[in-house]
Amino acid sequence: MKYLSFILVIFVGCSSSLLDESIPLADRLKIGMDLLDQEKFVKAQGEFKYVLSRGTGTDYGDDAQFFLAESYFLNQEYMLSIQEYENLTRKMAFSPYFEKSRFRICEAYRIESPNYYNDQSYTEKALERYREFLDDFPESENSQVVTESMNVLRNKLAKKLYETGILYMKMDEFEPARMSFNAVIDQYYDTDIIEKVHFEVIKSYAKEGNSLKAEKHWVDKGQSYISNEEIINEITELFSTKE
Repeated sequence: MKYLSFILVIFVGCSSSLLDESIPLADRLKIGMDLLDQEKFVKAQGEFKYVLSRGTGTDYGDDAQFFLAESYFLNQEYMLSIQEYENLTRKMAFSPYFEKSRFRICEAYRIESPNYYNDQSYTEKALERYREFLDDFPESENSQVVTESMNVLRNKLAKKLYETGILYMKMDEFEPARMSFNAVIDQYYDTDIIEKVHFEVIKSYAKEGNSLKAEKHWVDKGQSYISNEEIINEITELFSTKE
């Protein structure tokens, strides 16, 4: 009898936690939205999942899908949010939330992008998704935000390559250093760090004792990019010490 009573207690407890199926989907969606406004994200997710499981193909399906993704995003569960936004963009291409979902995917990858000295897979993914977004929505109200975010991410990738080059410079490994610096010049020529990169290329040749290549890089490339007086003075000093 004790065992039977225990089972009954469990059953009653579980059944009391089940969602009331008599509540219409529209009301269930409203409950989820209210919970989202109250920042009760986990409870909101339960409501949206319920609506989604029973309302796919109805007027409530894309609402539930989008706000389920939003509940993850706002709860800083960015990778889970990406999965749910992707579900919307794959299955509900005509949803009014389509563009916003695409933008949120970009933002989620950007937020997950780590400091420059860590692996930059999410940074590269964010850039890829931002580019796709601009291609598909060139008139988006988020275009300026996208452009600014892309600049930040590109500067981060450039800094990672630059710092790799600096490390090689400290070890007097000039050729590998130039490979890193030249990668910045080729791929991130419009980033904030480009003047320092050209300076380091010139310095690498100078430290190698190859003043001709140092001067050639200055004349052919450096002069076009370097306007910082302090850097120019350092280059002038480099050349004067080699004479």
